[in-house]
Amino acid sequence: MKTKYIKFMVMGVVATSLTACSLDTEPISSPSELTEGRQTDTTTAVLKDREAAISQRTVLYQLFRNRQEHMHLDYVLLGEAHADNAYAGTTGQETIPLETNALDATTGTLGRDWSRYLEDIAKANVLINGVEQLKENGQIRDDDYRQWRAEGQIFRALMMFRMVRMWGSLPIITKVAKTITSANIKEVYPTYFPPRSTTEECYRQIISDLEYADQNAPDISTTDRTIMSKTVAQALLCKVYAEKAVQDYDKVIAYAQKVRNTTGVALEPDFKTLWGWDDTKKDCLKRNTSEGLLEVHWLPGSGNWESWMYGRSLEDYNNAFTWAKWVTPSRDLIKDFTDENDTTRLNQTVVYYSCGWSNYYPASHYAFMYKLRSGYNNEYVVRLADIILLEAEAYAAKGDTQNSAKLVNMIRQRAKLKVLTADKTASKEKMLEAVLHERRLELAMEGERWYDLCRYDKVEEVMNTLTGRDVGRLPLVRQFDKNQYLMPIPQSALDENQNLQQNPGY
Repeated sequence: MKTKYIKFMVMGVVATSLTACSLDTEPISSPSELTEGRQTDTTTAVLKDREAAISQRTVLYQLFRNRQEHMHLDYVLLGEAHADNAYAGTTGQETIPLETNALDATTGTLGRDWSRYLEDIAKANVLINGVEQLKENGQIRDDDYRQWRAEGQIFRALMMFRMVRMWGSLPIITKVAKTITSANIKEVYPTYFPPRSTTEECYRQIISDLEYADQNAPDISTTDRTIMSKTVAQALLCKVYAEKAVQDYDKVIAYAQKVRNTTGVALEPDFKTLWGWDDTKKDCLKRNTSEGLLEVHWLPGSGNWESWMYGRSLEDYNNAFTWAKWVTPSRDLIKDFTDENDTTRLNQTVVYYSCGWSNYYPASHYAFMYKLRSGYNNEYVVRLADIILLEAEAYAAKGDTQNSAKLVNMIRQRAKLKVLTADKTASKEKMLEAVLHERRLELAMEGERWYDLCRYDKVEEVMNTLTGRDVGRLPLVRQFDKNQYLMPIPQSALDENQNLQQNPGY
């Protein structure tokens, strides 16, 4: 049930209860589209049986594939075009404000992201609460209960983590609400429209979800990397503990080592394997890579439309190639690759085609994002190289430049680059710069750059001087400051929930 619809129903309850008494016993709102069970004014049968739980689990996994706008497209747009790795690409208001730092409460991409992440959390809550009820009623085995709950909590934690990174906090909702009636409106309404929790409360919930999953999720599979496993939970805990609000370098290292020591988990020997295209087979080079901790797959015949948004779809070369694409690699990023002589990763990250537009480059030699080059490429929700470099970051922050350099060199050797020189490892500060630099080249176009700059407190230093280094970038509408580390709360969310307050600076 969409929140705006709920709000109208609440208003209806208030108005009708003044003239009718039947509402005291008959709930006026219909069962939520997120539930399959039976609702009354006092209880919610979230899932009716074991088969419904299996179906809801499937729904969560399908969201990675079926909700691409916010799951990946907007994530990459924000992480790259709002940072120094990419230009917006097109001229529309969905994209340009991210490049020019002109975001406000009416930016369309943010509005859909806020509402869809909350909807995704609600779907996870259905599984988590539903299997709890089914276990209490003796309708599912304990091992199924623990696994399905753990998978639901990994998914919920991931969605919450993304929202906290974007907006600083969110309204924490972990239960499926009762049906609203005139009798319970004061009790139930806040569960639909709560205020935002604090950042610390959000992280406590995320960590609690992931810690449960670390103990109860299934082991990682060598043949199916689409499963939300305990290794995924460990990797996400590594990422969460790297964030400033809960920063704990010892835990970053501990969880990263758990991930690295997992049987079957390793860097792919060839960086190309992660992104490559087999033109003979008309398919990606490999699925279920040793490096992909959580992958999203599309099989030939049912491809991913999102590849159209970045460049050419190699399975259908000329399809949807008549309009300017999103997330255009920046000159500044390409220069960074070139200065490092990093042709291995550059060639898998950026490609040049001729096209019919010249927004940022000459039409005859136009740069495109290349890490999603077909409708059948993997998308990586989290991969090992990210975790290795977070471990390196944690060691560097603790002043252990030797162990930090070992991990960075592991990544560099796969890219056929020389190990770090002594001047790059001479101090804690130099080593942190080296890690940030390596993360830029390794993870370019994967949506991490903006959050790296925020975590390193580098936003103002990097972004406010960027137009002087990058002649192709659009001028800033306003300078970056600490307020812009967080996104504005969408106006649509503020209109729906009067308990929300706008972030400072917007």
